[in-house]
Amino acid sequence: MNEDNKYAPPRAPVGDMSDADDELATRGARFAGAFIDGLIVALLIWPYLLSTDYWARANAGTIGVSDLLGISLVSMILFLVLHGYLLQKYGQTIGKRIVGTRIVSSADNQIIQLGKVFSLRYVPIQLASVIPVLGTFLPIIDVLFIFREDRRCLHDLIAGTKVVKVR
Repeated sequence: MNEDNKYAPPRAPVGDMSDADDELATRGARFAGAFIDGLIVALLIWPYLLSTDYWARANAGTIGVSDLLGISLVSMILFLVLHGYLLQKYGQTIGKRIVGTRIVSSADNQIIQLGKVFSLRYVPIQLASVIPVLGTFLPIIDVLFIFREDRRCLHDLIAGTKVVKVR
């Protein structure tokens, strides 16, 4: 390459350093955001549960994996309807927006496409939670990962994400 070419692009490494110092969200902020999101979905799923014979069968002990899969499917659809736009555009759910956090790629601090963040961050843990025995412990193990130094839960490790404060 000709060193005197005045039309050549600069050779200095150029990168977006604006997100390089993203601060990890606190454990409390992560809990609050997840609690708000869970509360919203729970309030919306209750009418579905009340309009079916779910509670009667639950009290009789006849709830099966197919029932749990059905509730999980309805919950995931509600989740996408409620949070899909915010996740795609800002990397946030309603709860994360309220508490001032967002989900970004752990590799480059960029917002992840909705399909990827949903299919890797939310679906695996949700589906695993309906498996007998494993489903009882996996969600607990998932959130206990927050006590690691990098504050990333199991679902963050699966999806390659982290939750940071919004500046």
